[in-house]
Amino acid sequence: MPTRDSLIALPDGALEAQCEIDRYRASGPGGQHRNKTESAIRLRHRTTGVTVHADESRSQSENRGVAVRRLREALALEVREPVALEGWAPSAGLRALVDGGVARLGQKTRQKPEFLIPFAELLDVFVACGAEVAATAAQLGVSTGACSRLLLVDDHAARTVNHLRAARGLRPLR
Repeated sequence: MPTRDSLIALPDGALEAQCEIDRYRASGPGGQHRNKTESAIRLRHRTTGVTVHADESRSQSENRGVAVRRLREALALEVREPVALEGWAPSAGLRALVDGGVARLGQKTRQKPEFLIPFAELLDVFVACGAEVAATAAQLGVSTGACSRLLLVDDHAARTVNHLRAARGLRPLR
C-alpha cells in the first residue's frame, strides 16, 4: 500500500484513478438546471476508504476538481501513520511549517501537498503525544500557543484536532 504522503503528492488524475467515482444528481437549491444533470461527484478512495463529495457547481468537471482537492485534504486529516517519539525529529517540511507559523497560510496554500504532508505529520505527532498540545509543542520545540495556532489553522483542521481530543476524553481547543 502506498504511503499517505505519496497519495497526497499524486497528480489529480493519478489520485482520481485510485477512486471509485459516483456521479449523481444533487438536491437542493438551483432549480431545474441542477436537477436535470448528474453533476455531483463522490470519490471513495479504494485503499483508505476515505470518501468526499462535491456538488456546489452545475459543472461536473468543476465538481470533480473540488472533490480531488477535498480528497487530498481528507487523506491528510483522516489517515494517521504511527510515530515513534523516541529519537523522532521533524521532517524538513514540518520544520518549515512550524518555523513559518500560520500568518502566511492562505486558503490556496492550505490545499497544496507542500502544506498537507507536513500538517499530516504534525497530526501524527499530536496523536502520538496523546492529543496533548503541550507535549506536541515540546516535541516540536515551540510554545504551546504557537502549536495550538498551527493545529487550529482552519475549520477542518480544528474539527479533526478536537475529534482526536474528544476520543481521549479531553476538552476541545478553541
